[in-house]
Amino acid sequence: MTDATKTALNFALLTVSDTRTLAQDTSGNYLSEALSSSGHTLTERALLKDDTYAIRAQVSQWIAINHIQVILITGGTGFYDRDNTVGAVSVLFDKVIPGFGEVFRALSLEDIGMATLQSCATGGMANRTAIFCLPGSTGACRLAWEQILETQLDSRTKPCNFVAHLTR
Repeated sequence: MTDATKTALNFALLTVSDTRTLAQDTSGNYLSEALSSSGHTLTERALLKDDTYAIRAQVSQWIAINHIQVILITGGTGFYDRDNTVGAVSVLFDKVIPGFGEVFRALSLEDIGMATLQSCATGGMANRTAIFCLPGSTGACRLAWEQILETQLDSRTKPCNFVAHLTR
């Protein structure tokens, strides 16, 4: 990274959970604090049950808001029947970011072993908004933020980062 000025981004954060409340949302709280500590702004936050159409409606609304540049979603990315986040959101993508899920699972292998095969973590772009679907565990959110997203959402990261694709 260089000493150039960092571009602050505007985030929306969605937690998908059938059991948590915002007060119990350790993953969402971690992500909120991490992105703020990195100089970004959390402009919207919500918690929804794992319902395909509620998730899709919320993310669609945020995609249409020009000042939201990144949407982080935690929860609902597993392999169980009730995990609907990826199916709800991936149909909205204009472009998939296949490397995000691949790198996340490669890094996650060190932490959770072959259980990483059941992670459907994914990323994509829609209307110049980056969307990243993360597992619901705080450890997985920490791994994704600290080892992938923090630098890729930093305008100073070279040779490339996502910021140029997000500014309007």
